[in-house]
Amino acid sequence: MSKLSKASPKAPKDPEGRMALADHLRELRNRVVKSVLAIVVITIIAAIYHKKIEHFLLEPLPQCTPETSGQYHGRCAQVSNIGLTAGFTWMLKVSLTAGVVGTVPIWLYQVWAFVAPGLHKHEKKYAVVFMLCGAPLFLAGVAVAILTLPTTVEVLISFTPNGTTPILPPEDYFDIATRMVLVFGLAFEFPLLLVMLNQVGIVTGRRLLGWWRGMVMGITVFAAFATPSADPLSMLALAAPIWALYFIAVGIAILNDRRKRRNNPDADLDDEEASHLDLSVQPVAGAGTVQASAAPAASAPVPASRREQMDDIT
Repeated sequence: MSKLSKASPKAPKDPEGRMALADHLRELRNRVVKSVLAIVVITIIAAIYHKKIEHFLLEPLPQCTPETSGQYHGRCAQVSNIGLTAGFTWMLKVSLTAGVVGTVPIWLYQVWAFVAPGLHKHEKKYAVVFMLCGAPLFLAGVAVAILTLPTTVEVLISFTPNGTTPILPPEDYFDIATRMVLVFGLAFEFPLLLVMLNQVGIVTGRRLLGWWRGMVMGITVFAAFATPSADPLSMLALAAPIWALYFIAVGIAILNDRRKRRNNPDADLDDEEASHLDLSVQPVAGAGTVQASAAPAASAPVPASRREQMDDIT
């Protein structure tokens, strides 16, 4: 029997990143699996050290202890687990959130690696810059959320009626903390998204600058709804950095547009927009003579009976 022939080598990748739908789905699956595996590994490590993480998260709470008597304007919270499995659920939530936050550089890279093949060669060179900026921006948002968390907690506890002590389950407090961490982290990615849209030519820096009033108002409204407390300090702690990052992104977009115009004067034109027309007058060459063709032969006259039939038809 003849030996089995070796498998043929894989076809080379398309330089323009074109793939079939099945290949796109396979690529998406691989990227998602890699991200999930990274989150699982960090989650397991966080579960091992969950006690230290829980102590760090519960530290901003004004807990009712003899040492805190008279502090926080007479307001304090009694942290209490309600239910037999509440402690286990609390540990899972803490570990999973730590896994998602701790793997920010990994899953951000997987997202970009899935999108990058569809970009042009001159756009792929910005991948490293986006990766270096995306993770620090997300972590900066997380840091701002942690710094404003004590103020948020004190403001919320201040609404407790006099003579009562709020019993605070850790799950409720952790839901607020998780919401703030994720919202603040993702909000800090918004200016980076604007720069990416400018790099690929979807929006110009001049247009972004023209939106500044709506952007400032939208960021303010978003910060008001995103922060769980009603105090202006927490809202400004989220809105002010995003304002600054937005104007920095606009400046980067304007500089990038100027660089594009230096390299290509038609860089600002859309695909459907007409290009420049040369309307200058050009000299016309001398007129040439054309020999006329013979006149066509005259057709035979139409009989009178035939004309009468045609008149009846019309």
